[in-house]
Amino acid sequence: MSDHISGPRALADPIADITDVYAFPSPERPGHLVLVMNTLPFAKPGDALSDGLVYRFRLRPLTRAVADDAAPFAAGAEEFVFDCVFSAREAGNGRQRVEQEGTCTTPAAETVSFRVGDERGGSGHGVRAFAGARWDPFIMDAPAALKTIATGKLAFTDPSAIYLDGKNVLSLVVELDTALLGGATLVGVVAETLTRGTFNVRIERVGRPEVKNMLLAPKQFDGVNRDLEIRDLYNMEDAFHLGAAYSGAYRARLNANLAFWDGLDGKTDWHTGNGSHPLTELVLADYLVVDTTKPYREQGSFLEIELASRRGKAHETCGGRALNDDVMDTLFTQWINAGEGPVIRDGVDRSTRPGSQTFPYLSPPNPDPPEPPEHH
Repeated sequence: MSDHISGPRALADPIADITDVYAFPSPERPGHLVLVMNTLPFAKPGDALSDGLVYRFRLRPLTRAVADDAAPFAAGAEEFVFDCVFSAREAGNGRQRVEQEGTCTTPAAETVSFRVGDERGGSGHGVRAFAGARWDPFIMDAPAALKTIATGKLAFTDPSAIYLDGKNVLSLVVELDTALLGGATLVGVVAETLTRGTFNVRIERVGRPEVKNMLLAPKQFDGVNRDLEIRDLYNMEDAFHLGAAYSGAYRARLNANLAFWDGLDGKTDWHTGNGSHPLTELVLADYLVVDTTKPYREQGSFLEIELASRRGKAHETCGGRALNDDVMDTLFTQWINAGEGPVIRDGVDRSTRPGSQTFPYLSPPNPDPPEPPEHH
């Protein structure tokens, strides 16, 4: 599931587990960018955010890269950071009421306070922020995807169902005035959870969906590091500056797994002349790419900017990732037939509780969510 339970450490400390990240121009307030970080798989309606974590959004200006085999964009050195922290939970009035204060700090070191669970959020200094339990909007038949990896045959059915539909997550929504981005209009967005204190340790970081669980987790196709659980190492990396120590291991794993997905339709659509898959460097540039000057769009914007750049064409959409965009069909289609064949559908196209076009955008939590499987 997107980034749910994406490694041993996320399984051990689910409060720090980022399940999904979204970034899109505000549909109700032009000139504003919406950032969403969902955490804690299988959250209960009364769960609180951690007072031991920093919930961080990092944005960097992007420029188009020149090398054909490189990632489509290069991230600049300038960075805009939005950090959110939360107070310890107070005694609430009732089982499902969270009494907790959040504070969001802007790149200019100005702060905005808000109450967890208050749908009005808190606003000031060009920022509006919300946090609280929400219905998990992720759209995917996860068991069918895992069966596809296990059997080597496409296992999607139509229609299908979202895995444990009705589960909740803890959501953080930061809507910011794009004037806070110093004139940058094309930006890369990544979300992180870090330990809070004088020494911050990155626990997890997420850009695009399913990089870790679909492309880095499977070991059986990797002839170089077949026994290596690689996701915790990857989580510790800086999304904008991959370290050299494990980069060879990441590339070997991606080259092998992308080749597996490409072969599922019985033909090779991505040709690897030197053994490197053409999508590997794009995947490793693991951040959402958003054009803040383009209008909000729900379908067809995810990956559009990156793929247009690979083709040497101008992009047409805002890019990023909207709450209601069925991104998994986009990913499966690119991985399997390079977008040159039929759309590869996993049988689910929409959430049963879609996101709205008004703040805080995500649907209220399920008061009676499904229980997670025992091994979670």
